[in-house]
Amino acid sequence: MSRAAQSEGVDLTALQDHLIALWNKRELETVRRTISEWISQLDEPLAGLLGLLEGCPGIQKGKSSTLGQFVLAEFVRWSQNHPEARLKGLQTEQALSLQQRALGLISDAQPSYMEPLIDMFQLGSMERGLLLKHVHYLQDCCFYKEAALLGMKLQLQADLDMEKICVPLILLDKLPLAESYVRGNTELQEKLVTLLDSWCSPNFSLGALCRRYPRVSLSKHQAEQIHPKLLSKHVFRLMEKFSIDPGLCSNSVYKRKLDSLRFLVYKRFGEGSMSEENWRDHVQATVAGNAELQIQLVELLTKRCGLRTAAQWAQHYNVPRDRLPYGVWDTLRSLSPARLEIPELSSLMESWVPPQSHQEKYYQLPLPKENIHFLDTLDKLELCRKTVMQPGSVIGMDMEWRASFGCVSPQRVALIQLAAKGRVFLLDLCAHDFSQHRHTVDFIRALLSDKNILKLGYGMSGDVKSLIGTWPEFQEEQLKIEEVLDLLHVHQQIQRSLRGSRAVEENEGPAEKGLSLLVQQVLGKPLDKMEQLSNWERRPLRTSQLRYAAADAYCLLDVYFALSQDPTRFGLPEDLRSVKSSQPAKNREEKKPKDKIKQGKRRGLSAAERQEDSTQVVSERQGPTITPKELRVVCDNMLQGLGRYLRCLGVDVVILENTDDHRVAANLARAEGRVILTAGQPYQTLRSQVAEGRCLTLDCSEKARDQAIHVLKHFHVHITPSDIFSRCQACNSDQYLKLPREDLVRMMQKKGLLREPADAGEDWEELYKPQLPYNSWRPPEGPKFTPHCRWAPHTHLDPQTLTFPGGAEVQLQTVPPGLLPRIPVFFICTGCGKVFWEGTHFDRVLSNFQEILHLTEDTTSPQA
Repeated sequence: MSRAAQSEGVDLTALQDHLIALWNKRELETVRRTISEWISQLDEPLAGLLGLLEGCPGIQKGKSSTLGQFVLAEFVRWSQNHPEARLKGLQTEQALSLQQRALGLISDAQPSYMEPLIDMFQLGSMERGLLLKHVHYLQDCCFYKEAALLGMKLQLQADLDMEKICVPLILLDKLPLAESYVRGNTELQEKLVTLLDSWCSPNFSLGALCRRYPRVSLSKHQAEQIHPKLLSKHVFRLMEKFSIDPGLCSNSVYKRKLDSLRFLVYKRFGEGSMSEENWRDHVQATVAGNAELQIQLVELLTKRCGLRTAAQWAQHYNVPRDRLPYGVWDTLRSLSPARLEIPELSSLMESWVPPQSHQEKYYQLPLPKENIHFLDTLDKLELCRKTVMQPGSVIGMDMEWRASFGCVSPQRVALIQLAAKGRVFLLDLCAHDFSQHRHTVDFIRALLSDKNILKLGYGMSGDVKSLIGTWPEFQEEQLKIEEVLDLLHVHQQIQRSLRGSRAVEENEGPAEKGLSLLVQQVLGKPLDKMEQLSNWERRPLRTSQLRYAAADAYCLLDVYFALSQDPTRFGLPEDLRSVKSSQPAKNREEKKPKDKIKQGKRRGLSAAERQEDSTQVVSERQGPTITPKELRVVCDNMLQGLGRYLRCLGVDVVILENTDDHRVAANLARAEGRVILTAGQPYQTLRSQVAEGRCLTLDCSEKARDQAIHVLKHFHVHITPSDIFSRCQACNSDQYLKLPREDLVRMMQKKGLLREPADAGEDWEELYKPQLPYNSWRPPEGPKFTPHCRWAPHTHLDPQTLTFPGGAEVQLQTVPPGLLPRIPVFFICTGCGKVFWEGTHFDRVLSNFQEILHLTEDTTSPQA
């Protein structure tokens, strides 16, 4: 009998049992050496590998890796030096047999097998029909994720039913994986988006859909995610991401416009913070060409402002009688044609000086009209350039654009406001020849990149994003932004310092927020926001629009100079420029907070833009790096593997249990100041319950290790070897008790876990010598394990009960007696009582995260 044949018989079974026993005891070095020696003796290593893998156990609860993964990794490492063990050296029939066996190993029990098996056994070269058959088999077994991944890896999408692949993924809260599945295929992208849009229809039934997919079992949370409000957000995000025609997504577009219509009616008749002219302009643009929206407008007006106004708009849009709300038809018949006409707005010239009541209530622009310069030609631009480009200048900067309710088109800046001491310049970007001229673009680029000019703004990331969308030149050649002070970050620090002190006195009407609140806190009066949602593309601009635009920029100067005179009064440092954002940034732009600042502009952004504003993962971050202990996160129950990896690296992590609702994450984040890490559709729910930048979504198709690296780079966490295992992976505690072996032995003897020597002459080490090779310890010459943790005094451990003050009992039963002769020191977690020792797991983590570890001389010094 050949050695290959023996490997598949009794010898193989014995080997599997032996390896499983070693693996359960975590004797990884012995496992590695045994595998390497066994493979080297085989005539047909690939056949032997498959035989071994077929007998390896799958995923086990509480363990992040499997024996099969370890075997595969060792075989890949061995095969790099043995190219003769490749599949191409085998006969065709034998190769096909091995390929079919390898394909059969791809299932949900061994998700990490897929990539190495595809590469090692060249599964992509198999007959397409066999591959499709296996994908269908995976679907029949409810292995939906594996079916999608295999289809992607082997590029089988063209021969698979997109709905049968993607619908189960979406129902199971794996939409990001469905997005990856259609990536690069325009037809499939269109099908996915229109599928989601069809679920936003009023006639959609989740129950009917589930009956079509009876084997997909939904949890309560997953069922809650199939909701038109959440789905329409995904539709708009993907519509923009994949450049899908909005005309194909009528349900989502209608829903967004209806939501916008309700918002506009509330702003005008509920809150009273929108002028009649602005309201009419936006409403007419929203309902234009859609009879159903026009009917909804009449219904909203009937509830908000009475039958007469509703009748006027019903007459204006010729709403059918059978669709009119109760009472509107009678009102239509009772009013004369003249009274049914929507009244014209006054065309009288507005005064630059507002009424006395306005002056008493709101911040006033301290400039005469002649100091407000409206620029729409290059000649006028020259005066602005000479004024603002003076070295040492302080410039207030703001931008305005039309809020496009219900649209998916990118926002384009209509007006740039630049405020210098005593002057305000309004650059008209609707004047095409002026706005698109090279001199105008170069002027703004030079201003933003000038290190000798301080630019003031408030929530500038949204402004800069729209500016980049307006001028393609800024996309082709990266826009550099230097010496910018975002007063939003100053305001955040003021808010933190004011906690517990007297609140700002509230005016009548809606509570102030954003820049208006900052102006009120510093200068005593808020901004008048009546023109906030203006149509900024209209020309000529009304006097009230000009006054609002100028005040929005000039107030930045007044606030800055007022704060500079007495910064300590507001809890600020002497140098306001030293105030930095506490959130990650992209391309040196600060991320905008979720306090609905410039609400019209925010609402004008598409859902995709608003989501990207807070989820874009970056590789660079302004400001200093942070240590793992400074990052406090809560991992959703879909990212438990990520949570364990982050704990392993010293990050403070709370991991939700499988039975926890996602809302638990939001409660913990708010109560303990944690960042939420989640994946899939729960992000849409969770991000609305915490501050901007406090919820990060990750790709659920990535491995936990890669997700961990993603998070560490995103938050610019500085990892050293001393951070590894500085926190208990089981309970998240960062306090250990260091215990010598002799003390641990006495404790185990007291508990009856060790037999005491019969006499003084009995050799202690020989008594507990392990029956199998035990290489779970680390050699003395290896990197020293010196964790940055808190060390508990020995008095913390009750010698009688062997418990810590928190009630945790030392888990002595988990320590193998055969390990005692070789480990001089043990580490006990005071939070859960788990016992640790220096083992090869430390070296594996060092190897896995070598790319982000920071190795210095001081990281190898003892930290006891």
